[in-house]
Amino acid sequence: MSKVKYQGNKKISFVISLKYLDSESKMRLLTDEGNFQTLKLLVAADIGQVNLDKQLVNHDERVIPYLTGSRLPILEVYPGKFLFSPNSAARLLLASVITEENESAVDQWLDWEAACLLPSVFPYLNALNGHGKVDDSLVQEVRNLVAHMDKELAGKNTLSGSQLTVADVAVWSTLYPALSGKFALKDWEVSFTNVKTWFSDLSSRSEFQRAVKEVCAGDTSQLKSSLASQPAPLRVPEAVSSKQQVQKQTSKQKEDTQAAPEKVVASPEEVSSATEAWLTGIQHCTKPMKRVHPVLPEKGRRNILITSALPYVNNVPHLGNIIGCVLSADVFSRYCRLRNYNSVYICGTDEYGTATETKAIAEGLTPQQICDKYSALHRDIYKWFNIDFDYFGRTTTSQQTEIAQDIFWQLHKKGFISQNSVEQLHCEKCDSFDDARGDQCDGCGKLINAIDLIQPKCKLCRNPPIVRSSEHLFLDLPKVEPKLQEHLDAAFKTGTWTNNAKVFYVWFDAPIGYISITANYTEHWQHWWKNPDNVQMYNFLGKDNVPFHSVIFPATLLGADDNYTVVKHMSATEYLNYEDGKFSKSRDTGVFGDQARDTGIPADIYRFYLLYVRPETQDSSFSWDDFLLKNNSELLNNLGNFINRALMFVSNSFGGTIQPMDLNSDDYNLLALVNRELHTYIDNMETTRIRDSIRNILSISRLGNQFMQENKPWVLVKGTDTDRKRAGSVVSLAANLACLLSVLLQPYMPEVSATIQRQLNVPDTCNVVYQDLVCHLSPGHKIGQPSPLFQKIEASTIAELKKRFAGQGPPPSNKLKGRKGGDAAPGSAVSPEDTERIQAEVTKQSNKADKFTIDAEVKVLLDLKKKLTEATGQTATAPGGGKQKGNKQGKQPASQGEMKVIANSRTVDSAEVDRLTALVAEQGNKVREVKTSKADKSVVDREVVMLLDLKKQLALAQGMDPDAAVGGGKKKGKKK
Repeated sequence: MSKVKYQGNKKISFVISLKYLDSESKMRLLTDEGNFQTLKLLVAADIGQVNLDKQLVNHDERVIPYLTGSRLPILEVYPGKFLFSPNSAARLLLASVITEENESAVDQWLDWEAACLLPSVFPYLNALNGHGKVDDSLVQEVRNLVAHMDKELAGKNTLSGSQLTVADVAVWSTLYPALSGKFALKDWEVSFTNVKTWFSDLSSRSEFQRAVKEVCAGDTSQLKSSLASQPAPLRVPEAVSSKQQVQKQTSKQKEDTQAAPEKVVASPEEVSSATEAWLTGIQHCTKPMKRVHPVLPEKGRRNILITSALPYVNNVPHLGNIIGCVLSADVFSRYCRLRNYNSVYICGTDEYGTATETKAIAEGLTPQQICDKYSALHRDIYKWFNIDFDYFGRTTTSQQTEIAQDIFWQLHKKGFISQNSVEQLHCEKCDSFDDARGDQCDGCGKLINAIDLIQPKCKLCRNPPIVRSSEHLFLDLPKVEPKLQEHLDAAFKTGTWTNNAKVFYVWFDAPIGYISITANYTEHWQHWWKNPDNVQMYNFLGKDNVPFHSVIFPATLLGADDNYTVVKHMSATEYLNYEDGKFSKSRDTGVFGDQARDTGIPADIYRFYLLYVRPETQDSSFSWDDFLLKNNSELLNNLGNFINRALMFVSNSFGGTIQPMDLNSDDYNLLALVNRELHTYIDNMETTRIRDSIRNILSISRLGNQFMQENKPWVLVKGTDTDRKRAGSVVSLAANLACLLSVLLQPYMPEVSATIQRQLNVPDTCNVVYQDLVCHLSPGHKIGQPSPLFQKIEASTIAELKKRFAGQGPPPSNKLKGRKGGDAAPGSAVSPEDTERIQAEVTKQSNKADKFTIDAEVKVLLDLKKKLTEATGQTATAPGGGKQKGNKQGKQPASQGEMKVIANSRTVDSAEVDRLTALVAEQGNKVREVKTSKADKSVVDREVVMLLDLKKQLALAQGMDPDAAVGGGKKKGKKK
């Protein structure tokens, strides 16, 4: 017997949702009058101190857009994201105040409540409310369940021991109308004394009393209308009474999990909706709309203007740059096309600024030649990554000059431009204001002025510049603030803004490049940019660009007061790091766009992994070990295995012809579960939660693999005619799932998607994301020739790539080696004035106490101390005055940038490397989970130690230095 997983009773990680518990946003509770299951959520919210926006709806009201009916109550965690299980919702609401000490016991009780208790109490209450009497067999069934509880509660204060948990809340809420009021079991208090004590203790608590008052005011007869309208809960296949028996049915023994994968049961409403869509949905599917350039807004359609942050022309983008803007926007753009939205995707290179001039001088070229060179490089990189812009332009155009000047004069005429003098660094030798990187600290993000830099030097001649005043024009933000505030209030309420998209800074002309590039795309650019009522603009960018796009650019357009389209949706990513450090071109660390193609790994594999680890809510890292794991497990063994297995079976056993599909109840349940994932996929995409949607795709392929494994068509095809027909139904339904996956994959892996569709020989009409799974491949359809979609990446390949892109490591220490105490460094004589100045800087630095910048300040302080040591002729020691840990006296420490090579003549054991790679990835996920859940420091430290140990084992297995594998001299706690 397949095990039944009652979705929502198991403990689930709600990382995004938990953020809402600490915010000002309210979760919305949707329920009907007198629904006794609402007790669970009200009690949990009260204990968890979570404010709920309770909304009463009619019993038959359709409150979820994609469901024909709804079982209440429902918790809307945030707009469009629902929890249908009251037990899951209650567990979430309690998560911030209760840490479950006996999680296994809680899981068992929740399973028992959902599978046994509620399915018995519900008809018991319904019979008494509707007819005033109930069958003796049903009464006895409820009594048996309470008797089981009474036995389990012997010697306990709560169901799981001594701690109040969601299990107590859920079971008490379901039992409340059966143990109190006019419908209470007869003499239960005498028969079940342990239950009586437990029930009375909870009923005396104020949180439980307030919930009862709100639901039925203590009168259980008020539950009648809700009981009559809500669907009866599902029962487990066999009658059971103990939580242990339920656990056996809902949790297979470990050795059986591979043979009988878990089966999730969809609701009757979901199954009914999925059945109707499968049988008739193809009639309602719209065909893909032909796109003709230039794409212009159309009345009556959803017009979406998509921009990604303009990359600076004078550098080569690395993988973090690519996921931070152009790739994320490309996924959303492709999705919009699959939904038949009228969208246009605009991007280009930002080519203005003194940095371009500096780069040109450094390379011996003119600024125009530099722009031409690197703009072409950007185009080639994005083309290889399959970034499908509608137009990729440049800012060095006459349209940029014309539009930027027009906006400036509009602002000037309206009094939004002010003039002020600014102190800047000026190099007298070069006779130019230096392009000092004083805008923002790369380490901590603090905004600083160039003149605050310590010992600045001219980039060109390396001479120290002087401070000189010059006059500048400024956008007067305080004057524009009322318009900006009004716009932002509306955008935050109705638009999609990620949590890291609400900060402040100054910028002016760069974002105007979006407008001028559109003007190069079409002379009718104003249809997009001066049409705020009919156009929605989406910005995709990294968090470092948020200030410019969320404040300065909107303020500029609003101040110009020329009916400009202003951003209402902003999707900002955090930073993608490389392994345990940062991408660095100067140190050759990490993979850059022009290097990725030379690895021999297809662009779609990079796309998949970058989107899988997209840093949506916190910084993430590109890890080669995890890259291998995701390719070999998620792509090769999950997605590729399902599609290839299904199509090869159609090809080899049925001549490549789709067979008649006679579906049974299990098949329709599968369709309902696929639609559940599809609905979530759409919801995630609409709110630019791009990383989450890729998990929906993988979940659908897992469902397909389970479906094939359960039905075993390779066995059926050798049986009777009936068995063979069943095999044809199974693999033909699987082929239709593969067709759906090919469409959903298009935004993520366009080349793989096209390959699947060629193998399926599908019509172009399937390339629309419809709200439900429909039958695109009807009986008689001839598929193409199947072939494997993905290849295994070997551990030896990854080891080679890790070594290739490890770079030079951190800059070598400038500490002086081998110098006797008191000896001055050669050529480092320092004047008394310099010594005095450095001492003053050390004192000044030591007194700073801004927590936000403490790491950066400490770094500066240590650097100053080293300089002071050298200036006074003292021995250069490790920061803090002590010896470096592990460095024996008389031995020279290896520089941080060096990688020790371990003599290892043995052959690398690929199987062992694969095993350890999987363990490292698993432990890495566990470390991220405990950090995200804000676990105790001791717990976090323990998991980190285990991770570092596994990394050392992996490094040894790969023939590498284990110390280098765990980050060597990386400072603990320093966030990159």
